[in-house]
Amino acid sequence: MSIKFSDEYFMKIAIKEGYKGLGYTSPNPAVGAVLVNPLTKEIIAKGYHKRYGYPHAEVEAICKAGGKAKGAHLYVTLEPCSHYGKTPPCTEKILEVGISKVICAIRDPNSVARGGLEILKSKGVEVKVGVLEKEAKILTRFFLSYILRKQPWVIMKVASSLDGKIAVSTGDSKWITGEEARKYGHKLRHICDAILVGKNTVIKDNPELTCRLVKGKNPVRIVLDTKLSLSPDYKIFKIDKDKKTVIACGEKASLKKEEVFKNKGIEVWRLPLKRNKIDLKALLEKCYEKGISSLLVEGGAKIHGSVLEENLVDEIFYFVGPVIIGDKKGIMAIEREPLTRLNEALFLKDLQVKKLGNSYLFHAYTKTGFNLLNTPLGEF
Repeated sequence: MSIKFSDEYFMKIAIKEGYKGLGYTSPNPAVGAVLVNPLTKEIIAKGYHKRYGYPHAEVEAICKAGGKAKGAHLYVTLEPCSHYGKTPPCTEKILEVGISKVICAIRDPNSVARGGLEILKSKGVEVKVGVLEKEAKILTRFFLSYILRKQPWVIMKVASSLDGKIAVSTGDSKWITGEEARKYGHKLRHICDAILVGKNTVIKDNPELTCRLVKGKNPVRIVLDTKLSLSPDYKIFKIDKDKKTVIACGEKASLKKEEVFKNKGIEVWRLPLKRNKIDLKALLEKCYEKGISSLLVEGGAKIHGSVLEENLVDEIFYFVGPVIIGDKKGIMAIEREPLTRLNEALFLKDLQVKKLGNSYLFHAYTKTGFNLLNTPLGEF
């Protein structure tokens, strides 16, 4: 079967390249690029943004291509930048080597970096935008949220039995889902800047909240503890160069206890309360201030319920293991305030189901996340 070398074909490859950097580039976006010979349709070089402060995807591909870049077509998932930041403008490199056409998936929502296409066109480079726009927005969703909403993209991750429980009444929960599902969960930890849990999860599970089952960087671990009542001896409070922990508390929490945590290298965020609990919107504002563009909410049940009640979730990863607990006092996966009507429930969009070993993953977007992914970023 012959391959149709369309713009979509090469953009799929660029998007695949971009995913290689996801988890390392924040608060910059993950971006992929492909250089193609327009006559032979041969891929000359591929590149991706490897890490914050490193060369952008376009420059990576151009440097690999060497002299072959002249006259080539460049496929890139995000509009080439036109400003000096951690690195020089990509537009300068594109013009320097003589690329003849640039095809990008989406325009840059950042007003500081936007305008690269206008510059390229004014210098005689042919430009096109809008190829696989939706797929590129999904790759870039953390960055889109950070720039357009000034808050992190929020992912809720749940792992439960078929009857919606995460543990039996004694708290025993290991393991409801299989190893493949747990590894997938650790991949989510890697791609996200931070992970959020409540103090009850720390007490019950004494988790590390690292991505030890897969290769990757560990997220910033954020613990909600309104009164700073936790002991600093839990695993999550063991800090090193690869593990950072933040504890979020109320504004009136003990100053003496705060000092104890700070002396262990733990950052303390004092936040306002809402109904005697940490104000989660204030938490997201703080995350934004700290450069956190993605937040993985791992629980427990009350935290899951709270983020749903506040309409803060953008994306859901719900893992289900082949278990029926059947314990009437078992711990539910999600606990929120009672609803009076079904239309108050969370109806999901773009639901996909994937088998992971002996478990299943239900992946979908909320209306909030779906709307952001469908926000127009401009044509050219």
